[in-house]
Amino acid sequence: MLDFFTIFSKGGLVLWCFQGVRGPAAAAATAPVNALIRSVLLQERGGSNSFNHEALTLKYKLDNQFELVFVVGFQKILTLTYVDKLIDDVHKEFRDKYRNEFQQKGTLGLLNGTFDFKDDFLRLLREAEESSKVRAPTVMKTFEQSMKFQKTVKCMIETRGEKPKEKAKNKKNKGSKKEGTEAVTASNKAAPGEKQPSATGDREELTKDEILQKNREEFFKRHMKAGEKSSKSPKPEAQKEKGKKPRVWDLGNSNAKVLDYSNSTTNGNSEACPAEEFDPDIALGDRNREPGRLYDLEYESDEEPEEEKVVQNPSKPSAKKGGLGGMFGMLKGLVGSKSLTREDMEPVLEKMKDHLIAKNVAAEIAVQLCESVAKKLEGKVMGTFTTVTSTVKQALQEALVQILQPQRRVDVLRDVMDAQRHRRPYVVTFCGVNGVGKSTNLAKISFWLIENGFSVLIAACDTFRAGAVEQLRTHTRRLNALHPPENHGGRTMVQLYEKGYGKDAAGIAMEAISYARNQGFDVVLVDTAGRMQDNAPLMTALAKLIAVNAPDLVLFVGEALVGNEAVDQLVKFNKALADHSMAQTPRLIDGIVLTKFDTIDDKVGAAISMTYITSKPIVFVGTGQTYCDLRSLNAKAVVAALMKA
Repeated sequence: MLDFFTIFSKGGLVLWCFQGVRGPAAAAATAPVNALIRSVLLQERGGSNSFNHEALTLKYKLDNQFELVFVVGFQKILTLTYVDKLIDDVHKEFRDKYRNEFQQKGTLGLLNGTFDFKDDFLRLLREAEESSKVRAPTVMKTFEQSMKFQKTVKCMIETRGEKPKEKAKNKKNKGSKKEGTEAVTASNKAAPGEKQPSATGDREELTKDEILQKNREEFFKRHMKAGEKSSKSPKPEAQKEKGKKPRVWDLGNSNAKVLDYSNSTTNGNSEACPAEEFDPDIALGDRNREPGRLYDLEYESDEEPEEEKVVQNPSKPSAKKGGLGGMFGMLKGLVGSKSLTREDMEPVLEKMKDHLIAKNVAAEIAVQLCESVAKKLEGKVMGTFTTVTSTVKQALQEALVQILQPQRRVDVLRDVMDAQRHRRPYVVTFCGVNGVGKSTNLAKISFWLIENGFSVLIAACDTFRAGAVEQLRTHTRRLNALHPPENHGGRTMVQLYEKGYGKDAAGIAMEAISYARNQGFDVVLVDTAGRMQDNAPLMTALAKLIAVNAPDLVLFVGEALVGNEAVDQLVKFNKALADHSMAQTPRLIDGIVLTKFDTIDDKVGAAISMTYITSKPIVFVGTGQTYCDLRSLNAKAVVAALMKA
């Protein structure tokens, strides 16, 4: 049973609506349709024709010629096989019935027109329901039609020793070299015309004692060869006797008590951390920058002429398909004389898909993007002097820019100032897999916040990785050297809260937040241990940390180097946070930090994959090794790099 069926224009004007549910539930049809418009149509995520919203499943179809949208909604638990046929039939019937009104009056026809479509819809609905019932059930095969019936009794009789020979023969054909050589020797001994009988005859002539003796000889030969090889290399035995000695570093200490900071007095005491001498130019990079400003990501394309060639070349085959040839064929390919079909776009979309995958976009995301562009353009009339290639490329560029522009913009500085007014610290938690640069980019964000006048407390909650606390301590010393208390009215701008290794990360984060509230810190940055998305115990611990401390912002730190792995990481991180959270509405990832962006040249597809799969914004982009190498995402620059030939 359908909950509703609605037809509206892309401008938002509802032309006709059918309500299958009476009462208060009928008014609730607007919420899922609005969710479909916000999450799918406006965000260029039309790769699939279905959308789930709470307990409803929505299926939709676009009419690009008349700018119409057909949407049907029904309960998610129902399996309605006739919905696809119904929406196609309604689309065709509605177009044919009001085609002249759309073509002659245009927008005024939509505003002033009356669309009496109820009787036609009910007729199509009955036909669709009956067609699903009319389908004949699948008939089981009779015994005479089965493969078992075709087997004769003779071939089903097994003789002793025959089955192993057939298996051995099949194994020889699969390419094992050793058995292949044995087969060659056996065939040489046998007569050419009687290969199988002679082999079986030889095997039957051998007695059990002869077979055992032959197997013993082969075993001793292999054993003697292995002994010769082991006697030639006595070095590994000497190494085993020597054993492995642990390396002792000059600045390190082997005593475990020295590495335990649970009773440390360095928390909140900047004097305990000695000042470090280093070159500020190396840590800061560009001295001519504006302090506290987060610059946009830049990309300069210097191969525009070559790009135009790539765009124009695919249009040649389409011109040849016109059948006119020469100048007339070229004009037919350029002048907008017909609406686009899926067959026209198929070769161009295939090239675009391969291009996106080559640029590090996940294969699944590339297919969905091309499918979304095809649905957006199918039936649309081409403009004058435009090729199919340029039309598809422009639509794809617009879709990519729309995907990279988030639904909700994360303004960290505004949120920090809002937390200041409520006299509480703004808490940011960093999570991600191993080795992506969580601690390094946390230090970059700390530097950016300090330059904007906010004090930062770093919570060392990575209690697993060796050297994690020392790395954060080094960053704290350097940041305090770049921004000494004298420049900020005697106030220490960044401090480290640590409790050593092997402790509960959620407890350390809670203590750090409480300490920051008492000491008046503006921001708390929580560093967590790297973990793989498939490690259930560690993902449970991360979900506990987020559920207990309720941070204002959860940032996923991911590399720009990954392709398909980015989708797997984000999906499983979100799923693990939802599964292992005890809250009724689990806290998921709020934003993304994209690191190592300076190592990928123009293969920027990971940015598209991450934002497409989560609908979350990329808040920061790491582009280098200095504290100033932090950028905000520029969607147009990323798309320009992505579309570069």
